Amino acid sequence: MYRKVGQRDTPPENFELPFNGQLSPDNRWVVMANLISWSKYEDKYALLFSGERGAPALSFRMALGTLIIK
Repeated sequence: MYRKVGQRDTPPENFELPFNGQLSPDNRWVVMANLISWSKYEDKYALLFSGERGAPALSFRMALGTLIIK
């Protein structure tokens, strides 16, 4: 089952870190995240799942992000 929740993509410059830290725009993960059209692929990913049966799937961003890190 896939539930597309109105997720907001937080731009790296607005991402809140402890102690008022900020992510560097030159960070390799920030650069990579900006290269991927998340919403475009989210729609295609959602079509792979049933709308009513099974456990809810991870969001596309979470699923792809974990594969990239792995």
